[in-house]
Amino acid sequence: MPDDRPRRRSATIDVPAGPVATAVRRPDTVWPPGSSVHASLANEIGLRIVRGDYPPGAILPNEAKWAEMFNVSRSAVREAIKMLMAKSLLASRPKIGSWVEPRERWNLLDRDVLAWYATGPDREAFLRTVQEFRHIIEPEASAFAAMRRSDEQMAEISQACREMGEALSLQQRIRADTRFHLTILRASGNDLLVPLGVLIESALDHLFVFTTIQVSDQQHAQKLHEAIEKAIRLQRPDAARNAVRKLLANTDEGIGKARR
Repeated sequence: MPDDRPRRRSATIDVPAGPVATAVRRPDTVWPPGSSVHASLANEIGLRIVRGDYPPGAILPNEAKWAEMFNVSRSAVREAIKMLMAKSLLASRPKIGSWVEPRERWNLLDRDVLAWYATGPDREAFLRTVQEFRHIIEPEASAFAAMRRSDEQMAEISQACREMGEALSLQQRIRADTRFHLTILRASGNDLLVPLGVLIESALDHLFVFTTIQVSDQQHAQKLHEAIEKAIRLQRPDAARNAVRKLLANTDEGIGKARR
């Protein structure tokens, strides 16, 4: 018969001997319009986990306590916990409850987890990780896009580039910037890059907000994007690859300024 104490699960599966997490009651929580209660609750708990309020190994409050803290039903709590378990942030066992899994088990390619990371206390470190990912992926993706893009995809890339230059607000520019890069990934013709691009969309949004603020010469940044657009439009893969590397180097400088 398994030991019910929150120290071990069974002979084959260990349960972390972490502290029991506590939380501040929020009876007047107002959930975002258009979202389900359990999804909003999962977002709230997930954000707290990623930012370190509940560290790996911590045993979370039980269903009754969550329901009381957020003034929601226990069924909503159960669904929220299931969502977080699917993202590998939590594990659960009867009579023990739910606990936070080690960070290396978290699904960092999940859209929600990426968004939580991008607003967490280690935000700058995470955004540098996103930038490293871009160095690995984007130069070659742009070269392939120059060889494989359709006329429709090219029109979308050109439009996004143009809208970046015409944007009247930071938000408009960031949305056009993100669309520019995601369309290039789709135009590469590699099926594996398409879902990957969609998954990192939120992370790119946060990265571009961060770096756009740091980069003072937006006109120069715009010209770097236009050079990528031109190389892809003229179907010059080497030029596209080099143009992306120049843009990434410019972004690296923006990230470096924030660290100084």
